[in-house]
Amino acid sequence: MAMQFTETESNILALAGGDLPDSPHPFRDIAELCGVDEQTVIDLIRGLKDTGVIRRFGATLRHQKAGYGHNAMVAWRVPDERANEVGEICAARPEVSHCYIRRTYPEWTYNLYTMIHGEHETHVREVVAELERETGISDHCTLRSLKELKKTSMVYFKYKED
Repeated sequence: MAMQFTETESNILALAGGDLPDSPHPFRDIAELCGVDEQTVIDLIRGLKDTGVIRRFGATLRHQKAGYGHNAMVAWRVPDERANEVGEICAARPEVSHCYIRRTYPEWTYNLYTMIHGEHETHVREVVAELERETGISDHCTLRSLKELKKTSMVYFKYKED
């Protein structure tokens, strides 16, 4: 069953889900905009984190601006009985930002996807080679990004002013 949020909670989450105010007390600033106290904001976010609704709360690094100018989506063909094991090995790498098991199709039989980031193209290739050795999986397809057209976080709530 989907959680139901009050309008105030939705507003808090809309503001906390975007760029936080650039101030010493961003949660207090959000609280003031929403007409609640700072502890209410903190309690809502902490409660959602504690229950697993929010997986993590942290900064989003713009990898290209931070010097990680190369990335590739690597699709791996992994036996179904090893998909979780291999996925956990891949996901443990700091260069891997996304790791998913997906369904296959007759014309596309890759089932594990990793987004790998590196400082340069060679670094990305080195990570792929290391994952091959660690997992024993060598059947993969590397899809390099040619151009970033959009990169944003998902917006789940919109702030509604009174």
